[in-house]
Amino acid sequence: MSRWIGEVFLLVMLAGCSIMPRTFQPADPIATDRFSHQAWDRIVQAHVHDGQVDYPAIQGDGTLNGYMSELNRIDPTRLATRQDQLAFWINAYNAFAVQGILDHYSPMTLWGRYRYFIGRDYLVGGTTINLYDLERQVLIEQFHEPLMHFAIVCASTSCPKLQPWAYQPEQLERQLVQVAKAFINDPTRNRFNRTEKVASLSMIFQWFEKDFADAAGSVLSYIARYIDDPELAKELRQPGYRIEYLEYDWSVNGIPPKEMARAGTF
Repeated sequence: MSRWIGEVFLLVMLAGCSIMPRTFQPADPIATDRFSHQAWDRIVQAHVHDGQVDYPAIQGDGTLNGYMSELNRIDPTRLATRQDQLAFWINAYNAFAVQGILDHYSPMTLWGRYRYFIGRDYLVGGTTINLYDLERQVLIEQFHEPLMHFAIVCASTSCPKLQPWAYQPEQLERQLVQVAKAFINDPTRNRFNRTEKVASLSMIFQWFEKDFADAAGSVLSYIARYIDDPELAKELRQPGYRIEYLEYDWSVNGIPPKEMARAGTF
């Protein structure tokens, strides 16, 4: 556990004091009512299967470039509702995370994670942002929605699965609950020994413990909201369970890009 704490602390130190801009000035703006996530929806429908991403296929498709260009032509603060804005930023994060892999960044090592999350900037509404700031300064600080942790995908095996559909404002609440249940009840990511009362959890619950505890009082109480087994959910709300955290697998969540596969980076 101390190794993970040290890594996270180092990433925070390396991140420095970057400030997320509150205003956006796209050079070639498009009206918000002309913007949609259809392109991203087509990409993941075609190239994501059970959370496995076919990066070479996305690489050869070319659609992602157009979608990312559209993200840079929108002022997200002008989107009409909170749901519009939250769906925008979740889809943007996932698209940028895929693009980072295509650009030969890899989060498999500590230095690789710095380069992948902090060292690579993306364009939104005429300004730059990295994945670290998008998650912390936008999704966490502005929206205070812990369910988003099960929706954003950092291109790694232990992350939540990338879904074969885009997040849509009018369906967002249902979609977020769906992915939360899928992640929490997945025994490759979270396991519960009811005899010994040990919860073996994803590192996501340690890294973002405050978000879950603020929402439900504790990590286990938050998890209990989405557990399929009602008896287990009742147990998790009571004292007695010990938490341990599973090692995080940073290997790529699918078929790596051709150049990176040849180089053995993944």
